[in-house]
Amino acid sequence: MSTREAPDTDHFNACADALAAAARILSARGWTPATSSNFSARLDRHHAVITVSGRDKGALGRDDLMRVDLDGHPVGTGLKSSAETPLHTQMYRRDADIGCVLHTHSHNQTVASRLFAEAGVIRLAGYELLKALAGNTTHQTTVDLPVFANSQHMPDLVAEVDAWLAGGAPAWGYLIEGHGLYAWGRDIAEAMRHIEAFEFLLGCELDLRRLQA
Repeated sequence: MSTREAPDTDHFNACADALAAAARILSARGWTPATSSNFSARLDRHHAVITVSGRDKGALGRDDLMRVDLDGHPVGTGLKSSAETPLHTQMYRRDADIGCVLHTHSHNQTVASRLFAEAGVIRLAGYELLKALAGNTTHQTTVDLPVFANSQHMPDLVAEVDAWLAGGAPAWGYLIEGHGLYAWGRDIAEAMRHIEAFEFLLGCELDLRRLQA
C-alpha cells in the first residue's frame, strides 16, 4: 500500500462520481457492451482511481471504483482492478499532464482494429474532426492511430506502447486488435472528446472501405 500521500476521501469521491457519469454516457452509446471497458482518472502525483474489474460500466457507483498507485497496485482495498490497469498507469507515469484514460469497446473500434491489424496503423487525414484532438488546429494534417496485437501478457503490450510513444509523434490514443480503443486527455472531458472523435473517424474509414469495395 502506498503511503506517499494520505488518501483524500472527498477528492476520491469526486473523481469516482465524474468517472461514473462519463461511463454512463459511454454505455448509453453502446460503446461498453457487457462488462467490457475500463476507465481511470489521476488522483494525485502517485495515485489514480480506476474501475473495479467486471462491473457494469453503465451502472457504476463509488463502490465500483478503487484507488491504485502508478505501478497499478491496489491502495487501501482488497478489490481487483482490470488486468489492463498497467495500460492506464503507464500513461500517468509518462506524462504528468494526462489526467484521464478511457478504454472502450465499440463495434466500430473493434471492427477497425481487425481490419487494419496487418497494417498496424490507421492513417486519418483531411478530416475536419481531427481538430477535436487537443493541439490540432487544422484539418490539413495526418494522424496515425496505431493498432497493437492483443497480447494477454501485459508487460509485453505495455512495452510496445512505450516504444511507440517514445517515437515522439503526437498521440491521443491507440487500438488493440479485436479489442477496442484507448484514449486519454488532460481531464475526463478531453478524454471523452477524443473517444468520440476517434469513434466518428473510424466509422468514416469503415464506410469508405464499404463504398470502395
